[in-house]
Amino acid sequence: MKLGLSLLPIISILTGIKSSSCWHVPFSLVSTYGALKILKDLQVTCLIGRTTRLKRRKVEEEEFENKEELQPLMKDECTHPGTIKQMCNHCGKILQVESGVAISYIHEGIRLQNHEIVRHRNADTKNPLRHKKLYLVLDLDHTLLNSTGLRAMTSQEEHLKSQKDSLQDVSKGSLFMVNSLHMMTKLRPFVRTFLKEASEMFELYIGTMGDQAYALEMVELLDPQREYFSGRVISRDDRTKKNKKDLDIFLGHESAVLILDDTEEVWKTNRENLIVMERYFFFASSCCQFRFNCKSLAELKRDESETDGALATVLKVLKKIHNMFFDELKDNLVDRDVRQMLKTVKKEVLKGSKIVFSRAFPTIDQAENQHLWKMAEQLGATCVTKLDSSVTHVVSTYVGTKKAQWAVKHNKFLVLPRRILAANYRWQKQPEQNFSVNKVS
Repeated sequence: MKLGLSLLPIISILTGIKSSSCWHVPFSLVSTYGALKILKDLQVTCLIGRTTRLKRRKVEEEEFENKEELQPLMKDECTHPGTIKQMCNHCGKILQVESGVAISYIHEGIRLQNHEIVRHRNADTKNPLRHKKLYLVLDLDHTLLNSTGLRAMTSQEEHLKSQKDSLQDVSKGSLFMVNSLHMMTKLRPFVRTFLKEASEMFELYIGTMGDQAYALEMVELLDPQREYFSGRVISRDDRTKKNKKDLDIFLGHESAVLILDDTEEVWKTNRENLIVMERYFFFASSCCQFRFNCKSLAELKRDESETDGALATVLKVLKKIHNMFFDELKDNLVDRDVRQMLKTVKKEVLKGSKIVFSRAFPTIDQAENQHLWKMAEQLGATCVTKLDSSVTHVVSTYVGTKKAQWAVKHNKFLVLPRRILAANYRWQKQPEQNFSVNKVS
């Protein structure tokens, strides 16, 4: 995706090229070097002196074939919609104070005012849509891969150091020693196929809470040929809010964006765009980080399924949403909202289930406010507090409650809360027998 911030006012004044020629230069190319090169290609020779005069609004009339070309610039006060290295891309003025939102993941020094970000969202979204592409923001840790510090590896994981893949051709490996970061990284099974197929439907971005150095190292492992991301990597160094992720510096329109992340809490303002991923715990340090008292996949010497794991599952969901967005709807393309499609697909998962909860969560708050209740409803289930013959499932952790006993007596499904979580990650109903409550706990 290119940022189309125009250098037209500067080029027009310096070269005498009229605005009807529609010169339009991608902002991502406009560094100090880039601006000079563009102007040099147009055979403009007196850039520095003329830019200074432009900034002070004291350009002599004889430099212009048509004096009226300068009038709009002189009459209207420039709002400085975008700057690079504190130079306004619209009027050329050097600003003393930085303003606007830093969009440094595109190019160092670029800042845009909020109204300019909105303008680009509206304009730039149309181009991918024409090519039947949406936007997909991908988290790194526990979504596409798992990393651990070398010192954090357990004795049961030490064997991995002798099994690492070569960094000379990372496209053929999945387990890497990243010496510059003193880390070992394991790519999630199916990730390379996932990126290849997802890139045909989406313009891909990385959105991580890791710092820029870490993010760029991981992208080198995921995309060694630079086929998928093209520099679209947003790290915590680029974000405007501490410990939060949102789409405020993302230039695609929110109605065309999906997000894959294992952590829902960091996307408070964009949860309708979010698909929550099951966490990939290959290393023991991640199990400890999230307080899971279990062995890691590395310690167990096994891994997720390549064909039936989390990434293979979510790819099917993405294909379904993409097909719905472009092929099934008949309204205007720019009026469609991918968030509505995500809701529609999600509601099919537990459609037809009527659920009563019993000792499944604390009773301090109303049941309707509980996360598990809301999740079940988002998946299409009907949740109620009272038993009747239409109830299909009682969700409980304890077989001895009155509602649980009612389920057994009336031959209803009595299942653990984990069945709802599993359905949320697997995007389909899970066999009740795998989550049955069959003992006092």
